Amino acid sequence: MTNYTKLPAILLLADGTVFYGKAAGKIGTTTGEICFNTGMTGYQEIFTDPSYFGQIMVTTNAHIGNYGIHKDEIESGSIKIAGLVCKNYNIVYSRKEATESIQDYFQNDNLVAISDIDTRALVRHIRDKGAMNAIISSEITDLEELKQKLAEVPSMEGLELSSKVSTTEPYFYGNPEASLKVAALDLGIKKNILRSFENRDIYVQVFPAKTTFAEMEKFSPDGYFISNGPGDPSVMPYAVETIKDILAVNKPMFGICLGHQLLAEANGIGTMKMFNGHRGLNHPVKNIIKNHCEVTSQNHGFGVIPDEVRNSDKVEITHVNLNDKSIEGIRVKGKKAFSVQYHPESSPGPHDSRYLFDDFVGVMKGELTW
Repeated sequence: MTNYTKLPAILLLADGTVFYGKAAGKIGTTTGEICFNTGMTGYQEIFTDPSYFGQIMVTTNAHIGNYGIHKDEIESGSIKIAGLVCKNYNIVYSRKEATESIQDYFQNDNLVAISDIDTRALVRHIRDKGAMNAIISSEITDLEELKQKLAEVPSMEGLELSSKVSTTEPYFYGNPEASLKVAALDLGIKKNILRSFENRDIYVQVFPAKTTFAEMEKFSPDGYFISNGPGDPSVMPYAVETIKDILAVNKPMFGICLGHQLLAEANGIGTMKMFNGHRGLNHPVKNIIKNHCEVTSQNHGFGVIPDEVRNSDKVEITHVNLNDKSIEGIRVKGKKAFSVQYHPESSPGPHDSRYLFDDFVGVMKGELTW
C-alpha cells in the first residue's frame, strides 16, 4: 500500500468560503465546479463517470474508500472528476474482490482530494448558494494565491466538454452476430450503457462526439443512441445537427441525460443551467404514460426548460421529477425518438428504469409505436 500522510489541505469556494481539512490522493492543486452526490454507495462509478468531467465532487456518505476499488466496475478508462471532497477517507478496505485502495487509485490517476471536511455543512452551503467553482490544494496555503487561481477558472455554463472525453476513434462493443445493431454517439458514454445493450443482443459501434449522421449510417444500424456527457448542451451545435439528421429519416433513437437535452435542442427547446442539479441514487420520477413511479439515478447540472417543453408542439412529456416537477423524459411526436434525463443503466442501482432499454428494442423491432 502506498504511504499516506495526512498533510493539511484547503478547500476554497468562489464565494470566499474556506474549509480546512487533510490531503488525500495526490498532493497538488485542482479546480472545478463543486457539486454533491447523495448516493450511499457506488463511489467508483461516480469517480469514473465522464458526465462529471471538470467537477469537484462532494460525497455525502460519511465513509469513502471502505470497500476499495474493483477495476471491473468502473464506467470509463480513467477517473473523470476533477477532485474529491469527503469526510472519512478510508484507505484500509474490507472487500475481498477489491484490487487496490482508494489512495493507490487516486495517486496512480493523479487525483487531488481533501478529507476530514464537515460535508454536512458544506452541502448545506452549496444547496443554499448554488453550484459554484472551487479549488482544492494540499501544496498552497496562501488564500490570496488560491483566490487568484480560482478566479481564472471558467464557468461550467458555456463550456463544451464532450469532445474532451469522447473516444477519438470508432470502436465496437458486443457480439457481431447479434440480432440488432446500434450506432452510439459518444458524448461521454458509460460502460454500463454498453453492457445494457450487449445484454439485449445488440451489437454497438461507438462513434466520436463530432461524427456526422452520414458516417454513422455506414454501419447500417437499426437504431441510434445519444449518450450522456459533461458540459453545456447549448454550445454543441455539431451534436444537434446530427440528431436533426437522424430525426429527418425517422430512424429509432434513444437519448440519455445529455442526449435528452440535445434531443430537446434539436426540436427547438432550450436548455438551462440548474441551481444545483440532480446527483444521487434516490430521485423519484413518474412515468406519466404508464402511470407508475420509479426511483432513479441522476447526475446532471443542466436541464431542459420546462415551459418550453410544455408549449412545444413537437414533443410530448413522458416523465416528470416528483421533487421539483422538472422534465425527465420526452418523446418526439410522429418520430421514433425518445429520451430521459436520468440513468436507466445505473450501477450499482437502482434498477427501476431498465425497461427503457427494452422499449428501445421494441421501437427498433417495430413492436412499440406512439
